[in-house]
Amino acid sequence: MAPTPAGNRRTRIHVVSDVHGNARDLAQAGDGADALVCLGDLVLFLDYADHSRGIFPDLFGVENADRIVALRTARRYEEAREFGARLWAGVGEDRAAVIEQAVRKQYAELFAAFPTPTYATYGNVDMPPLWREYAGSGTTVLDGERVEIGGWVFGFVGGGLRTPMRTPYEISDEEYAAKIEAVGEVDVLCTHIPPEVPELVYDTVARRFERGSRALLDAIRRTQPRYSLFGHVHQPLVRRMRIGATECVNVGHFAGTGRPWALEW
Repeated sequence: MAPTPAGNRRTRIHVVSDVHGNARDLAQAGDGADALVCLGDLVLFLDYADHSRGIFPDLFGVENADRIVALRTARRYEEAREFGARLWAGVGEDRAAVIEQAVRKQYAELFAAFPTPTYATYGNVDMPPLWREYAGSGTTVLDGERVEIGGWVFGFVGGGLRTPMRTPYEISDEEYAAKIEAVGEVDVLCTHIPPEVPELVYDTVARRFERGSRALLDAIRRTQPRYSLFGHVHQPLVRRMRIGATECVNVGHFAGTGRPWALEW
């Protein structure tokens, strides 16, 4: 990491989202920057590009991973849930413990890869109760909170909204809106999910609209931060657009690219 900002020297941060198990590139993601910002989704449960990677295929095999991806891609969510339930039934009553053990293994590697300083918030596939256990002294975890970096105020809101996928950290629209309200006016608004704009929430490979936040969109229009930064949509129709004075940027699918997005001022 670059030295701590001083005087009138320019500040540079690197931003990543949707890390999904890519600890190797994460270890270099802060090189040349004053700080790293992570917008969540550290866990790799199932890699839709490579069905052999993730917690699900480790437990149930690639053939079953192929099947559940096909069902979800076809939006046959009820069939996917039933199929998954049959597989998990073979695990027994220890399902939660098995998942937690696998997530802990990934978190140990990923949090160890974070440079100092890192400012991070949760994604929809993350397990927030475990984060503070693994975050070292150089990693600040924020959710509905603000922090100053290089003279700019950054606000962080983690998690996703409820969907048929039922990922671990999905919350109600009301709870999400309350966190947006708690952050208030900031220079940079950092979230896992995008504002609810069709071009920003449509995934061109999955061929579906992901959940975006109307409360986030309203806050952008009302408070006009310099930037709105987010991830979640891996292959968006549009990666960046302006809403009033705010530059809205999908910082990219870090698991696939291995490259952070840079912001300098």
